Amino acid sequence: MSRRAGGEAEAKAAEFLESRGFVIIERNYAKPFGEIDIVARDGDSVVFVEVKARAGSAFGGPEAAVDLRKRRKLARTAQAWLLSRRWEGPSRFDVVAFEGSEVRHITDAFGAAG
Repeated sequence: MSRRAGGEAEAKAAEFLESRGFVIIERNYAKPFGEIDIVARDGDSVVFVEVKARAGSAFGGPEAAVDLRKRRKLARTAQAWLLSRRWEGPSRFDVVAFEGSEVRHITDAFGAAG
C-alpha cells in the first residue's frame, strides 16, 4: 500500500472511530523502533490503533498483516507513548481493517506482550 493510500485509510479509520465516540489524541506517533497509526481515547482507556487495508483476502485479509513482529513493535512504541505521557490508566490495542468496501474494528486485538 502506498503512503498516500495508507494516509487515506488512516483518515477513514479516524472518522470511523470518531463516529463511535472515540476521541483522536494523535496520529502517526513514531519512534525509531515503530509507529502507531492512531492513539485515541475510548472512555477511560487509551487505545492504540493499527490500520490495515487490503483490496481482498488473497493473503489472509488485512488483520493477518498484524503478525507477532508487528505486535511487538506496536507494544514497544505504545510503552514509549505511555511513559512519555505518564499514563497509568487502562490501555489496549485495536485494529481497524479495511477489505474492499468492508470495515472491521477488532477491539482488544492483542495484549501488550504481543
